[in-house]
Parts: sequence; C-alpha cells; structure tokens
Amino acid sequence: MGLEQSKAKYVWINGKYVPWDDAKIHICSHIIHYGTGVFEGIRCYKTPKGPAVFRLGDHIERLFNSAKIYRMDIPYTRGQIIKAVIDLINKNEHDECYVRPIVYRGYHELGVNPFNCPVDVALITWYWGKYLGPEALEKGVDVMVSSWNRMAPNTFPAMSKTCANYMNSQLIKMEALKYGFVEGIALDVSGFVSEGSGENLFLVHKGVIHTPPLHATILPGITRHSVITLARELGYEVTETMMPREMLYIADEVFFTGSAAEVTPIRSIDKIQVGEGKCGPITKKLQQEFFKVIDGKREDKYNWLTFAR
Repeated sequence: MGLEQSKAKYVWINGKYVPWDDAKIHICSHIIHYGTGVFEGIRCYKTPKGPAVFRLGDHIERLFNSAKIYRMDIPYTRGQIIKAVIDLINKNEHDECYVRPIVYRGYHELGVNPFNCPVDVALITWYWGKYLGPEALEKGVDVMVSSWNRMAPNTFPAMSKTCANYMNSQLIKMEALKYGFVEGIALDVSGFVSEGSGENLFLVHKGVIHTPPLHATILPGITRHSVITLARELGYEVTETMMPREMLYIADEVFFTGSAAEVTPIRSIDKIQVGEGKCGPITKKLQQEFFKVIDGKREDKYNWLTFAR
C-alpha cells in the first residue's frame, strides 16, 4: 500500500499539526537540492494493550546522532520529539502505523554551505504493510548481489541515516527489481558483504549466526540489535564478522532485518537456493520471539515497547 492510499489526517511540522495535503516545503529548501536531511523509520504495532511503538527512544536517539554527525542542531529535545510522535499517532487515530521522523535543512538560500538554512522537523505516520510483500515473512524472498557497492569509509558516514545515502540504496533496489528480484545485497568497497538497500543482513552457517560489523559500511540497525539480543538470549552464538560474497551461497539460512522488513528470510541469492529454499529453523525461531514481544506474549524485559494509549 502506497503513501497516497494510506495518508493520515495530519503531519506534524515544527510543532504544528498540518493537514496531510497541505504538508509542503519550498522548492528552494536545501534538502531538495543537496539531500541535507536525516530520518528514521519506526513501527507502531497493534497489540492487546493498544498501539505500541517499537524502541521509540532508541530510534529518536539515532535520529539525534545522525543529525549531530551532519552538524544539525535539532530545535527540540528528545523528550519533546517522543511526546510528539505519541500525540500524532493518537491524533491520527492509528491502531498501527509506520512513523517517519525527518530532520532537514529548509528554505533560506541555495549553495552547498547549509549553515544559514533552518533545521526543520517533521513527523509523518501512515499504514504500511509488509515491506517486502505479504508472503515474505513466511516464504522468503529472492534477492541478488548488486553491482552497486556501499560507499567507502570517510566518504558518506554510514552510521548516519541520511537522506542522501539512500540514493545509493535506490540504485541497489532498482537494479534488483529490473532483474526480477525483490531486493539487492550490497558489498562494501572491499568486496565484503554489507547490507540490503534498506535492511541489515544475517546468515546462519553450521549453527552460528553471522552478521557484518559496523565497519562493513552498515547502518547500526535497531532491529538488528534486537535480533542479536534475542539470539544470544536463546543461546545462539552470534558473531559480527567480515564475510566474503561466497558465504552467502553456502549459508544454511540468510535473512534480512529492519524496521520495515522486520525479520524476513531469504530463499535464494543470485538464483542459488539458500538452504532448503524456505524460512529456516533459526530464522523462524527469531521471528517468533521478535513477534512475541510485539504481541505481548512474552515479557518486555528490555522495555522495547512504548504504548501510545
């Protein structure tokens, strides 16, 4: 379901509720010309206790960290943004939704120098189904290794969830779709496994769970951290290690994680079947534990849920 099909009543912009169709910015806003924005993707789930936002505080912390890297001073506190997210969910009467906070350089003057442009903040909510398709969580997805690499260190900071970085993601995604795949896997500048266009990646080999480390040019994913935490709690060995491309082909299981993708199994890579070509047992177990937290079927001992009502 696209944005237009699921638009909400209001968007929060610089502290004001603006009707969805009136949520506009000037054509000369710095973000349009130079990509100067940072953002987050957050899920609010429908639970037996009401709508609950998954790891809201951690997402807002990453938003502030992303902005700090780009020398953008957010004119609100973390607490104010968290409260505004909850208030917007309720004002839009969501039982579940996707939340998109974005911090961006607005309209003042054009030119590469961003310092004279204001730092604006907006919050958007909408309904968004399963990111990689309605059957992806159960049956898995077919992906390819992209011809596009992730950026080299000391070019674009991968630890910042920055609008401009997603131009690279778009190239990876478009290539995969044009070749008939659901998603692409990018390698880093040295040819080691990095991540998907908008997802972190894990593989299972001989019972050990492997995932690329931060220096493989990955975003420090919050769902990634959640899955590592749950996996270790269940007794699995988890290693953060550099992996050559061929590890993808001999893995017993491979899966994506992300706020949008959640925990999505990969059934083939470059038309090579992964394991038995379906959701593997360890991936399935991690899926179950992840959704138990969201569904309130297990104790939220890490305080990952923030209830909106």
